[in-house]
Amino acid sequence: MNDNLCAESGYVSLNKAGETLCGDRVEIVGDSDNLVLVLADGLGSGVKANILSTLTAKILGTMIAGGMPVDDCVDAMIRTLPVCRERGIAYSTFTVIHATTDHQVRLIQFDNPEVIALRGGVPWAYPSIRREVCGREILESRFEAREGDVFLALSDGATYAGAGRELNYGWQRENIAEYARGLYQPSLSAKAYATAIADACMSLYGGSPGDDTTVAAVRLRARRAVSVAFGPPASKAEDTAMMNLFFGKGGMKVVCGGTTAAIAARYLRVPLRTSGGYEDPEVPPISRIEGVDLATEGVLTVTKALSYLECALRGGEIAPDWYSRKDGASLLARALIDEATDVNFFVGRAVNPANAGPSGYAAGAFPEAGGASLKARLIQSMAACLEKMGKRVKISYF
Repeated sequence: MNDNLCAESGYVSLNKAGETLCGDRVEIVGDSDNLVLVLADGLGSGVKANILSTLTAKILGTMIAGGMPVDDCVDAMIRTLPVCRERGIAYSTFTVIHATTDHQVRLIQFDNPEVIALRGGVPWAYPSIRREVCGREILESRFEAREGDVFLALSDGATYAGAGRELNYGWQRENIAEYARGLYQPSLSAKAYATAIADACMSLYGGSPGDDTTVAAVRLRARRAVSVAFGPPASKAEDTAMMNLFFGKGGMKVVCGGTTAAIAARYLRVPLRTSGGYEDPEVPPISRIEGVDLATEGVLTVTKALSYLECALRGGEIAPDWYSRKDGASLLARALIDEATDVNFFVGRAVNPANAGPSGYAAGAFPEAGGASLKARLIQSMAACLEKMGKRVKISYF
């Protein structure tokens, strides 16, 4: 894709009522410049369906990201899937959304509800051709991407929602498309689209899904950086150098930690003000610094924000309450999930003895030296989550 256009993704999966494992599987391979999202729906439900969909999603995701032809990918999938003893077939439907490096979007679909595309917020009939691959009828599409395009992949649990309850024949694809159109906002994230539609499915099911239900979204958006400064440098002499680089980056600025906030305020020559209120009793209050978009407490807030990132990555929770809260951890998590395509972490080496952990690591004991400081581990874990979401992440230590 061009330098300022990238793909973000998000999904939510709901287990069929009474099942511990989901028969749908979403696999995301690559990053925001070359993203492959696969939604597979295994035959039936429970363990068998989970195995079938997992194998399908992993095979297709890995091979398509590696540039293999569609025919070879489908053939490998068919040869690999175990055969169901009861039905005598190995079966998993799938949808592939591939946002490529040459500014193209490619769709490969087999037996799932057809992908819903929004262009300018309006449902769009994208070009497609049907052909047979290894005895299966595949729907293929390729077209040029535009900023703001949104693509929604659904398992049939979404279109079955409400059948025999609120709706005679379930929530038809056309109705879901119109619902998505009503949701449209230029800034709405892929995860927010998936969450809103999955939440509506849950409501139509009366809170008890009659089938595994998955909604996955890919959105084409302009790149936006979020820079996070966390902790003071090991030496006060490095304060200015760290702040020069931090404020030299474009995009949103976040400061985590009281000492780090004081350094930033001193660098900007502005006052540091605390809000004084606890919206979440487990998260300390945020501060206010003119020139900084968000200033939070340190380790406690970052730890809580990390748990929210892990929750979002699992894709199993709809409308989590932290998505609407305004405490530091919720605001930090939403900035990294919804706002950022590129994340720059500026991590100070100084270690607060209260946060050094049971090993008592001193300042300078960071991963490049084989150390295991709490701040370093938190940022490494956060970076791993963000990279799995397809975001570019860079960590700099001071």
